[in-house]
Amino acid sequence: MELITIAYCCLMDQETINGLHVVEHPLVQHKLTEMRRKDTTSQNFRTLLNEISLLLAYEVTRELPTEEVEIETPLVKTKMPQLSAIPSVVSILRAGNGLLEGVLQVIPNARVGHVGLYRDHDTLQAVEYYCKFPPLEGGMTIVVDPMLATGNSASAALTRVKEEKPFSVRFLCLLAAPEGVKALRETHPDVEIWTASLDERLNEKGYIMPGLGDAGDRIYGTA
Repeated sequence: MELITIAYCCLMDQETINGLHVVEHPLVQHKLTEMRRKDTTSQNFRTLLNEISLLLAYEVTRELPTEEVEIETPLVKTKMPQLSAIPSVVSILRAGNGLLEGVLQVIPNARVGHVGLYRDHDTLQAVEYYCKFPPLEGGMTIVVDPMLATGNSASAALTRVKEEKPFSVRFLCLLAAPEGVKALRETHPDVEIWTASLDERLNEKGYIMPGLGDAGDRIYGTA
């Protein structure tokens, strides 16, 4: 019951601007602040990321289609809503798996795909090294990656996902930079973005400022 209440409140604390949904719920913002601290351990970082991704998952799935089905309660037969289709989730490796765990707590029967991309530190362009998807055609696909920085990796991943002809695609991240949002809206204007924060800018190395550092390194303790 507490989780349902929190999720309902989260639905009411969201700012939407031109396809960008910023979730401003106090719990999300508090946990994000704890993640930003440089002295937060990898264990605590992972726990906080899992908690935030669970709350963000409620937002990104709020418009899933439902259908009425007949069920029997302990008292009576009745018709109630249930999901008519289960979305698939695609994680951008490696950091995307940190968001994936929380999303799967909300939709545990979702089918999962992975696309492996790394950012060339000289060109800042995305380089693909792995890709495997479940059938995506005709359904909703949620692509997850904690950081939307330059937008190059996200754009490349979305291009690969769209080759599978899903009905709709949504992008879920923890932090976004204005440059990344702009790039993604230009290359994939049909894809809406959900995030916990729109930060200030990118620095000269392509990191989000003020940001939280390299999400993958902080998740796995490889910094």
